[in-house]
Amino acid sequence: MSAFNLKYFGLIAELTGVVEERFSSDKIISVYQLKKTLLEKYPSLSTVHFVLAVNQKIATDEVVINAHDELALLPPFAGG
Repeated sequence: MSAFNLKYFGLIAELTGVVEERFSSDKIISVYQLKKTLLEKYPSLSTVHFVLAVNQKIATDEVVINAHDELALLPPFAGG
């Protein structure tokens, strides 16, 4: 079983109502699969674009999440 913490920032934290939660899975999952699971758990996330960072790097959908990876859901950023 793999387990990791998810951190939520900005608008993502507002939409989910949490800033951090523990996620566990009994199988290996990819970023794509995690996003799909989160959209099912928090349907309001479908209203905003977000990216997922794994170990402080923006991850593509194909990246496999390992136990103890550091994950963060990041909202859109404004430049300036």
